[in-house]
Amino acid sequence: MTSVELQSLSKQRRLLVTGGAGFIGSNFAHYWCQHYPNDRVVVLDALTYAGNRRTLIPLDSHSNFRFVQGDICDRPLIDALLQEEAIDTVVHFAAESHVDRSILGPDAFVRTNVVGTFTLLEAFRQHWMSSDRPEDYRFHHVSTDEVYGSLGPHDPAFSETTPYAPNSPYSASKAGSDHLVRAYYHTYGMPTTITNCSNNYGPYHFPEKLIPLMCINILMGKPLPVYGDGQNVRDWLYVEDHCSAIDAVLRRGKVGETYNVGGNNEVKNIDLVQMLCALMNEMAPSLPVKPAESLITFVKDRPGHDRRYAINSSKLQTELGWTPSVTVQEGLRLTVQWFLSHEDWWRPLLSEEYQAYYNKVYA
Repeated sequence: MTSVELQSLSKQRRLLVTGGAGFIGSNFAHYWCQHYPNDRVVVLDALTYAGNRRTLIPLDSHSNFRFVQGDICDRPLIDALLQEEAIDTVVHFAAESHVDRSILGPDAFVRTNVVGTFTLLEAFRQHWMSSDRPEDYRFHHVSTDEVYGSLGPHDPAFSETTPYAPNSPYSASKAGSDHLVRAYYHTYGMPTTITNCSNNYGPYHFPEKLIPLMCINILMGKPLPVYGDGQNVRDWLYVEDHCSAIDAVLRRGKVGETYNVGGNNEVKNIDLVQMLCALMNEMAPSLPVKPAESLITFVKDRPGHDRRYAINSSKLQTELGWTPSVTVQEGLRLTVQWFLSHEDWWRPLLSEEYQAYYNKVYA
């Protein structure tokens, strides 16, 4: 192990977590404050529809935690935070991330995912250079397996060398941000890393995504909309496993490298929905409609719907010793229990704006 690696394992880090009031970002903030209480964690989030300040309230009493509401495209704000907080590590989650919304309004995805990432990169580059280019600084960019496009039923899983072939405005904007991060390493020598993850699930998940949508609709006795024939396949990654993977990359990853993060849990959408129905039938005795699977309703497929995603995480496992610890059966049970226990968190999110969006997508 090099001296830089040893230093990164032991030093007190000062993190700027963008998008830290969103789903994965907030789970990461909780994870980091729990595992590294002496590190400084500054969360920056614009609190758009998917950012929820209440998710971070338990961290407000943490002496090394700070929340800042702001936009990653606001360069003066970014410059000020990097300097006044002496940030040495950026963990960049902030993104527009829902495919359906990118189909309805792609402009926000280009602004946040491409322009926002560029703004952060430029600010961090200047900050890093003015600090004499420390080797232990890191800019970590969190991306998606959707940049690789779609797989056939028998195609090998995505690896870090799979050519990019994005099929939606969302995945195209994330591909653009990935390329920018890579370019800043190769052009400027800036210490960057990238992870491309499979579908995440777990606590604090905004209800537009498949698993929370199904959980909440079952609890409300509403139809469970399944796109097309339900045979689309996704690799499901429990969000805490994703956080531990990013931890491994930050502490032991090689600068300039990309690491794929998957859960080793390929499941067809229809099978996943049926698993959720079975768990709800078991764990929620007072459902308004039983059995829950009677609510399954097939709806018109989304445009450009990728057929299958699968992640090969062997590089992360071999080089950094990380493996996922939660099976999809275990993770779904934990997730269902969380939604059953946190109605006070998810019910206020079912706003008029959300209902209008829902009706537009699934009508």
